[in-house]
Amino acid sequence: MASVTAAVTPKGERRRYVLISAAAELLCEGGFEAVRHRAVARRAGLPLASTTYYFSSLDDLVHSAVEFLGAVEAAQLRSRVDALPRRRRGSEATADVLVDLLVGDLGGAATNEELISRYERYIACARQPELREVQRRLLRQRVDAVAEAMARSGRNARVDLVTALVYAVDGAVVSAMVGGGDGPRETARATLVDMVDVLAPVDEPTVRV
Repeated sequence: MASVTAAVTPKGERRRYVLISAAAELLCEGGFEAVRHRAVARRAGLPLASTTYYFSSLDDLVHSAVEFLGAVEAAQLRSRVDALPRRRRGSEATADVLVDLLVGDLGGAATNEELISRYERYIACARQPELREVQRRLLRQRVDAVAEAMARSGRNARVDLVTALVYAVDGAVVSAMVGGGDGPRETARATLVDMVDVLAPVDEPTVRV
């Protein structure tokens, strides 16, 4: 009971946040295997005992880190969509917008590792029932972000077709990471250019007669 009480004090909340942030960094860098009590405490600059003081188990800490990363990614998506000007876009311009949303700017090795980590989390969470809802929620947020970006690009997109498009991008990115070739971003863009006009056609204005 004392540890639960301590965790809701301002100091306890700060320490929980630092530990979760440290676990999230390790998760991005090395996957689930990298998140261990000692590694998290070292990264957070806190005593080893703090990881068991503020979290009931390692699984509890990992779950919190996955939730944290999902919230960060959702906030980034929302910010990018909110900043997107409303104007009619062709298939290539729309594809560029969606690549930025769904893949990101892969400017270096660190960013590529983050992308690999993202898809490792998807697969790992599929094996852990308590984490599946976190990934389902993130998928809904990604679909909502893409649907809003389509609307801001003057396109008519049904939710089920937007979901299919997001799935197609995920498949293209994973295949590109495994197979090499043009790379994840370029492969995703090519997939989007081929699909945008089919799944989200330009919303033609209604002509009144």
